[in-house]
Order: sequence, then C-alpha cells, then structure tokens
Amino acid sequence: MIKDTAHRFDGFVVSIYYYAVMLARLPEYIDPLHLADKRGELKGQIPVSSLDRLADLLFNETGAVTVDLFFGREGRLAKIEGYMEAVLELECQNCLQAVQWPVKHTVKLGIVTSIDQADRLPEDYEPLLVAEGKIPLKNIVEDELLLILPAFPKHSYNCLADKSLNNKEADSVLDEQQSPTKNPFSILAKFKNTGDL
Repeated sequence: MIKDTAHRFDGFVVSIYYYAVMLARLPEYIDPLHLADKRGELKGQIPVSSLDRLADLLFNETGAVTVDLFFGREGRLAKIEGYMEAVLELECQNCLQAVQWPVKHTVKLGIVTSIDQADRLPEDYEPLLVAEGKIPLKNIVEDELLLILPAFPKHSYNCLADKSLNNKEADSVLDEQQSPTKNPFSILAKFKNTGDL
C-alpha cells in the first residue's frame, strides 16, 4: 500500500503521487540559458499532435517524440546536446498512403542571443537563437524534426505496383459481383430484326 504523504510545493500542499507525476512531465516553456547554467536535463515525451507546424506534413498525428536533452556550458558556449526519437507517419509521395518514418536524431545546438554569436559557433553546432526569457520547448523539437524530414517521403518498395495490383483485384471482384446490365436499346434491336420498325 502506497502511503499518501503530503509535501509543500510552490506554496501548495501536494500529495507524493501527484508530485511524482508533475516532475515526470516536460515543461511547456524553458529558459535554455538558465538550464545551461544549471547543467539541466530534460527527458520525456512530447505528443506529435501538439507539433502544429509539423501537422501538414504528416499522414497521421499519432505517437510521441521521445526527447532526451542535456544543457551545459563549454567555456562561454551555452549548449544543448542529446537526441530525439520517434516514428512519424508521413504521406508517401507515390501512392499517397502512410509511410512509417523512424527518426533517431542527434541534437547539437549552441544557444546564442545574436547573429554575431551564431557566426562564431563551432562547425558541428547549429545555432538556437533565443532572446532573454523562456521559449516553448516544442519549438526546439519541431525545428529539429522539420530540418531532417525528407522532401519527398516514399515507401522503400514499389508501392505503385502493389497499388495497381490491388486495384485490378478490386475491379475483378467488382465485375464478378455486378450482374450483367441490360442494353436499353435491346428492344429496338428486336424491331430491326423483325422489320416492324
């Protein structure tokens, strides 16, 4: 049996059960520079359905993106390193059906506050331009995913051939199911043959 112990959290009394749930959730907004100073880590999942700019490129918005990000400093460089992992359902540009696209992306961002700082970043870092204060965490995730998605996602096999085979099979089944239709001019053909017309 779990003991429901109460703790004080930001001025509120919260039971230990709810306290654990709150700590497990990723924050909606983050201050990257503050997290870098504190050597913070964010680990959790973001629902694909919450990534609005990505939605137009997806066949389906199911699933989640697993995020594991480490914030820190290397000299004067504030940085974010880690990875993102997901299986996205994109629309195949050949057959217009769903194609599963596994993503395992390494994140290496330099946190900068100006274009001048961005120009001085080491080659293997991409700039994350931030003003003072907090930014939505999902923006970082979405930007990284948008950069790596294929322009023309396709199945790895010849999906058009499979689709045409399926269409032929469906047509033949449909032909078998349909009863032969009567020709509306068959009565006229009889008159023509008998000479009554």
